[in-house]
Amino acid sequence: MRLSKIRGEYMDLDFLRKENRDNFIKDSMNFIYKTTNRICKKKLDSKNDDEISIALIAFNKACDTYDSKKGSFFTYASVIIKNSLIDFFKKSDKIPYLIWSEDDDFNSIDNNVSINNFNIASENSIRMEEIKLLNQELMKYKLSFKDIAESCPRHKDTRNSLLNIALACIHTETIVSYLQNKKQLPVKEICLLTSSKRKLIENWRKYLIVLIIILSSDDYSYIKGYLNIEKAGDN
Repeated sequence: MRLSKIRGEYMDLDFLRKENRDNFIKDSMNFIYKTTNRICKKKLDSKNDDEISIALIAFNKACDTYDSKKGSFFTYASVIIKNSLIDFFKKSDKIPYLIWSEDDDFNSIDNNVSINNFNIASENSIRMEEIKLLNQELMKYKLSFKDIAESCPRHKDTRNSLLNIALACIHTETIVSYLQNKKQLPVKEICLLTSSKRKLIENWRKYLIVLIIILSSDDYSYIKGYLNIEKAGDN
């Protein structure tokens, strides 16, 4: 089913499932680009501008956190994207034209939708310097912010399982060293260390690589919050 068939008032949650997420994000790229361009009041380069990467992460987060009680999915996603970009620019020296004109359709979003209702927490802010640093690191692994968005698990149980695996890995020097040198996961060693199934590690390879990169460094505190990465024992 194409995007034109799901742009109704409410969202079919089946489109947000992990097995459908990649196609849904691809079908939604025009919406993401147009929304981001409109918020920033300029035409952005999808390959080079951080704003698009942030919007992709925010859109994926909207997929993770949306339910039908929140009304129109695309209105909800617009709010998530808008506030993620605002948080980004607040933490950077790059100031966009964030004030919408009076005839902008998005004006109604702030009047009708409470940010608090969507649990947009300040700790999810992303600092520009962290994004640049992480982007440079991801390039070494032939990964991008788009990969983060597309590979993020929808279900909390899966995220928690992968987080525990990543935490075990960062405390195992041979695994971290192998990843840094080979730019690949030592799947067999991780399976032995964590008693995980090989299929789980392989299916979530990109997400695990990103988790290990972020968790093994002290440079990404804001990104950890944005990706809902919590220390063991946190609620």
